[in-house]
Amino acid sequence: MSSFRAANRLRLVLLKPKSIRFGQFHPAATVKFATMAATTDTNKYLFNHSMIRVKDPKESVKFYEFLGMKLIKKLEFPEAKFDLYFLGFDAPGAVSAGHNIWDREGLIELTHNYGTESDPEYKVNNGNSEPHRGFGHTCVSVDNLQAACKRIEEAGYRFQKKLTDGRMRHIAFVLDPDGYWVEIIGQKPLEEAEGVTTTDTATYRMNHTMLRVKDAEKSLKFYQEVLGMTLLRPHDGGNFTLYFLGYGGKTGAGTADREGLLELTWNHGTEKDEQFAYHDGNKEPQGFGHICVSVDHLEAACERLEKLKVNWKKRLTDGRMKNVAFVLDPDGYWVEIVQNERIAGKANF
Repeated sequence: MSSFRAANRLRLVLLKPKSIRFGQFHPAATVKFATMAATTDTNKYLFNHSMIRVKDPKESVKFYEFLGMKLIKKLEFPEAKFDLYFLGFDAPGAVSAGHNIWDREGLIELTHNYGTESDPEYKVNNGNSEPHRGFGHTCVSVDNLQAACKRIEEAGYRFQKKLTDGRMRHIAFVLDPDGYWVEIIGQKPLEEAEGVTTTDTATYRMNHTMLRVKDAEKSLKFYQEVLGMTLLRPHDGGNFTLYFLGYGGKTGAGTADREGLLELTWNHGTEKDEQFAYHDGNKEPQGFGHICVSVDHLEAACERLEKLKVNWKKRLTDGRMKNVAFVLDPDGYWVEIVQNERIAGKANF
């Protein structure tokens, strides 16, 4: 039944009657169409969540709760044999504290296909091994970096990179139960946290999700002009460049205390190789599934995307799931488009 894992299972669900209801770069401005009953404003869009498939939800939820996240919502679809777990930071001082699930940024969606937890052969693709690289990592920013990493290590979780490894002493990578990389960064300069022995998970942020891209120009144009994000900060690494994008904020602003950012990693030269392609996570072997943007008016947003001639994975009118759409970015990564329930005044599911 491996063909029904994650994305393939989703495609089946879309067709079932009783399934779930569920150049120059510049930020896109408000777009209005005279023929639409509603308009859409990209300034109201949110980078809602990033989806990854997991083997055992109990172990995965336990890990992300240890990092300070809270299970915001669980959606169960027994008829399709999968469940969705949405986790995010929800302490009183959190950016999206108390908000509706679709009125947030920086959530992680864990997708569990029934039976994988007892399948000794099941293993996810974490996106960081050849020839299946694509998705890279999620990232949590913390108050006191050294103390936070010590707490994680003492809890018995494995590291891909400790602070003391290599020359980059200001970042670490911990491994979740499925081997996905979670970057840990500090919200303050490393020297300010030196010697501090305490850490408060209530101050943590789900900072960003990283995707590798083949052609930076095409990807930046898509995420800025089509989806309305702002390029907040580029970082030149010599033979690679990192681009941090998000909704709200200004170019050049600090990003460590932000939530819900997208990091695009461009390894120079890939754009010149016609045969080069990254793995989108939805082909076998599967792992990462999609990122999601919640919008102010779903139908108007999708009509705008149609006029911009995006590549669709699923239009609103496809199948029986009329309240969700998927577009493809230039590398074929899936971007889910959903309604912000607070704006609509009604539930999506």
